[in-house]
Amino acid sequence: MKKISIIIVLILAISTCIPKKSPIEYGLDKCHFCQMAIVDRRFGCELVTTKGKVYKFDATECMVHFIKTDEILLNDISILVTNTFDKPGELIHVDHCYFLQSENMPSPMGLYINPFSEETLAMEYKKSNNGAIYQWDELNDRVKKRN
Repeated sequence: MKKISIIIVLILAISTCIPKKSPIEYGLDKCHFCQMAIVDRRFGCELVTTKGKVYKFDATECMVHFIKTDEILLNDISILVTNTFDKPGELIHVDHCYFLQSENMPSPMGLYINPFSEETLAMEYKKSNNGAIYQWDELNDRVKKRN
């Protein structure tokens, strides 16, 4: 019986360290970078470390700015997910998103970055709002160079 208890404790300890995304509590969670409340289901995003620590953000630009700080190493990042304009409240891996930067479509932190889960939809919005579409790595580099 003692061996079973030890095994259960070990399994629970290991499972709590497995990186996994966590639901955003809109209106309650605060952005780790700017401390604003996360309220808009189109723009929330989060970073999960390899040890399972979750950082939540109210906008893509806050997550990018946080990544460039010395608070976290790139090798320690396991998961990067974002809400999207077309699927509010759903967290989608950033590598599967398209980011429309258009001054005709505001975002919470003023860089006009709007994530989309589908390229065709991002293109439709670009036609009527102008701007440029980026994938995660391109956007990440662009925001970092801007500051």
